[in-house]
Amino acid sequence: MARPTVGSVTSHEGKGGVYRSLRFTAYGKRRRVPLGLVSEEEAEIALRHMLADVERGVWKPPAAIEAPPEPTACPTFHAFADEWWTLNAGDLADATRADYGWRLQVHLLKWFGKEPLDRIDFEMIERYIAAKLAEEDPLSPRSINMTVTLLGAILERAVKRKLIDHNPAKDKDLRVKEREPVRSYLDNAGQIVAVLDAARKLDSAAPSNRQHVERRAMLAVLIFAGLRIGEMCALRWRDMDFAGGWLRVGESKTDAGRRRVKIRGALRDELLSLRGRHQEAEQVAYVFPTSTGGEMSRDNFRARVLGKPAKLDKDGETIPGKGVVVVANTRLEADGLPPLPGKLTPHSLRRTFCSLLYALGEDPGTVMDEMGHTDPALALRVYRQAMRRGADEKAKLAELVDGGIVANSGQQDEIEAAALTEREAA
Repeated sequence: MARPTVGSVTSHEGKGGVYRSLRFTAYGKRRRVPLGLVSEEEAEIALRHMLADVERGVWKPPAAIEAPPEPTACPTFHAFADEWWTLNAGDLADATRADYGWRLQVHLLKWFGKEPLDRIDFEMIERYIAAKLAEEDPLSPRSINMTVTLLGAILERAVKRKLIDHNPAKDKDLRVKEREPVRSYLDNAGQIVAVLDAARKLDSAAPSNRQHVERRAMLAVLIFAGLRIGEMCALRWRDMDFAGGWLRVGESKTDAGRRRVKIRGALRDELLSLRGRHQEAEQVAYVFPTSTGGEMSRDNFRARVLGKPAKLDKDGETIPGKGVVVVANTRLEADGLPPLPGKLTPHSLRRTFCSLLYALGEDPGTVMDEMGHTDPALALRVYRQAMRRGADEKAKLAELVDGGIVANSGQQDEIEAAALTEREAA
């Protein structure tokens, strides 16, 4: 016969009175159940009920109270940004990766790097913006806004991982007011001719170790095909379909950027002339290679083709400018014509192409296709400007694009030779 379950009431003096507990054996183990501040009579009643439950096998020990888990420390912005970079850097184009790295290393990490993510709030970002504006050589409003945009992209990932509750960098009040940028482009046929003639002059005068820099042909591709500078540098001869009349852009920063551009008269003449000078180049070769056959860098193009304006040295002496822009402006000034627009960049020539398409009467959809755009904003903005031209100027531009204003006799020989080679290859 099983021994009956027995137990007892224990008590001790504590703050506020006498505290009582039950002691008994259940299921082969000694048990203790605290009752707290109760009378001796209440404790005896509780003991009898407890023992009865044990005898019936229905008593269950109270669940253990577990201490709450220690809160996980929120990572610092530097640690989280490093992880974000590892996950995303491989998906970025080279130029974008360099730009994001500059925003992070030079600006964001220096200010926010040691801060836990959950301490970055509206006030801290606002103080960052104020400090940037107060620097001796401050960033432009656009550049500051771009750093805040990247900060927002990183914090948005932290929100998705539930490390922070909200993203303060998304607040529209945390932006510096920007001036509408001046987007330059060549506005008339005279400017385009001046640029191309200046390039031809520099090509003719180039020393033997610089004759591989085909300035005129490069500028023609940017003006008459609208390629981005990176797309032009990556262009290969296999991308040219002279028989079909198309130029294929296979390497671009966007999916829409991979496209076909029609090879119109002036561009065809320039490319055939170039092919005539480099008939030995294989189809996989770069159209505009370095002296060793590699891909030309964007910086080389900017320095060697567009060139640099005149500036003062440390002694106050003028260092003459050089490059296509300087030579073209010298000619325009001699002819009594206005100079080229300020801050002429490779992208200015891309916008020139957009403008030329409208001069040819192309619709915005065709312009977007050949520009490689999905957003119509740029096409429509240039469209409004292009429509202000008079009929005579539009006619001159159309003639220029179609090849009516071209080539000297020497270039014509190269064009005919290259055209013959292409026909034989076809």
